Amino acid sequence: MAQLILSYAVITPARNEEKFIEKTIKSVISQTICPAKWVIVSDGSTDKTEDIVTRYLQNHDWIQLVKLPLRRDRQFAAKVNAFSAGYQAISNVKYDVIANLDADISFEKDYFEYLLSKFLAIPDLGVAGTPFVENGYSSISDSFEGGKHVAGGCQLFRRKCFEEIGGYKPVRGGGIDWIAVTTARMLGWKTISFPEKVFFHHRGLGTAKRSNVMSAFDYGVKDYFLGGHPVWECFRMCYRMAKPPYLIGGLATMAGYIWGALTRVERPVTRSLIRFHRYEQIKKLREILSTVFKRKRIVKYEQY
Repeated sequence: MAQLILSYAVITPARNEEKFIEKTIKSVISQTICPAKWVIVSDGSTDKTEDIVTRYLQNHDWIQLVKLPLRRDRQFAAKVNAFSAGYQAISNVKYDVIANLDADISFEKDYFEYLLSKFLAIPDLGVAGTPFVENGYSSISDSFEGGKHVAGGCQLFRRKCFEEIGGYKPVRGGGIDWIAVTTARMLGWKTISFPEKVFFHHRGLGTAKRSNVMSAFDYGVKDYFLGGHPVWECFRMCYRMAKPPYLIGGLATMAGYIWGALTRVERPVTRSLIRFHRYEQIKKLREILSTVFKRKRIVKYEQY
C-alpha cells in the first residue's frame, strides 16, 4: 500500500448508545492510522454513553466529548445538529478528509488506512466508504442502491467536496446521508463504496423503536420525498418482496411511496437534484434489464 500522507478528522453523533459505542471506540483507537481529532457528540444522552466515552479521554487526547442538552424527540435533523456541533469543534484542526461515523458500528484495524489510500489514488474521489453487514443483512447482496452509494454509517468526505456540497442538510424525515452523497456526484465528484472491506452495524437498520414493516413504510415515504422515479419504485418493490419480511416488506415500501405522493409530502431537495437522481435511476435500471436479457439470450443459445 502506498505511503499515506492524508490526515483525517472524525465526528460521531451519539444518543443513548451505551450498548454499542464501546465497540466503536475500540475500533477507532486500534486503527493503524488514528485521526487527528475525533469528536464524539452526546446528543442529550440519558444512559451511560458519556461515562463510557469519558473513560477513554485521559489516554487518548485526540478524542473530545461534546455534550448537548437533553431533548425528547428522536429525528434525523437532530443528528445533523449534533454533527454540526462536532464540526465546529474541529474548526482549528488540520485535516484532508472528514468522516461521519455512527456510534453503533465496528471495523477492522486498517479500515481508515484503506479508505485514505483510495483518496490518494483517485484525485476526484469525493466520498468513500464500504458496504456493511448486520444480523442477517448485507448491503452488498440485499441493497438496491449499488456501488455509487456510500452507506451513512461511515462516510468519508474529501474536505473540499464536503465544503462544496455545503455539508449535511437537516432534513427531519431522513435521507441526509443520501442527499450529501448524491449532491457530490451531481457536482462532478466520484462517490464509491469499496466492497473489499465492510463495517459491522450492530443495530438493525432503520428499526430504532419501529417494526420492520413500519421501517419499510418509512423508506417508501422517503423514496418519494427524495424524488425517486415511480418506475424505479415499482422495481424496488418487487426486489424487496423477495427479501425478509417477504412480500409484506415490498408492499409496505410501495404503500409508503404512494402515501407520500397522495399527501404531497414536502420534498426537501432541489429540482435539479431530483432530475439528476431520476436520470441515474433510469440509467441503472436500463443497465440491469440489459444484463438480465443478455443472460436469457445466452441461456437460450446454449440450450440449442
